[in-house]
Amino acid sequence: MDYTLAVGDTDTTIPGGTGVLLLHPSIGETDRIDTDFLKADTDNFLVVSTRTTAREVEQKLEHYDVDESRAEILDTISVERGYSRRSSDHFHYVSSPDDLDGVVEQVENFLAAHVGKRRISVDSLTELAYYADVDGVYDATGRMLGLLAEHDAVGLFHLSREVHDDDEIRRFRELFDVVIDLTDDGDVTVELPGE
Repeated sequence: MDYTLAVGDTDTTIPGGTGVLLLHPSIGETDRIDTDFLKADTDNFLVVSTRTTAREVEQKLEHYDVDESRAEILDTISVERGYSRRSSDHFHYVSSPDDLDGVVEQVENFLAAHVGKRRISVDSLTELAYYADVDGVYDATGRMLGLLAEHDAVGLFHLSREVHDDDEIRRFRELFDVVIDLTDDGDVTVELPGE
């Protein structure tokens, strides 16, 4: 199954099982790339949010005119901030922001519960590494990519260029088939397989 990938000047398709790495500056405007990825050519999607609460993700989706009826949100941060967690069929939580096994399990549950075209967004790997550790996040990322391949789904994984050293960035890049590079100036380049 192929999925549309429309980012910047790139309008192409990627096969199911593809992981896309979004490299961005710490204060880069990633919302437009994220929501464009989620809204196109999809039946259901999961947002794994490590930076903002489920309510804030809902507001972002609404602002960018993304169909919220297709959305599920995994909120990893509310428990850390002491916020109440709203129970809902569409909201999911983990025990703590460093619960990487819980994150992977929720991704697996989402993919297994839905059919058709499914996308996930992990915003962000950098934030997960802040609470857990880089090696653990690297391992969890590999497991999530394996789930995408198993379920013929696609995923977008955010990584902040300024927080990680060159070796860490190179290590993560090697996991992914497609890399989107968002510069400080807002320019977007897309590196596809074989390029």
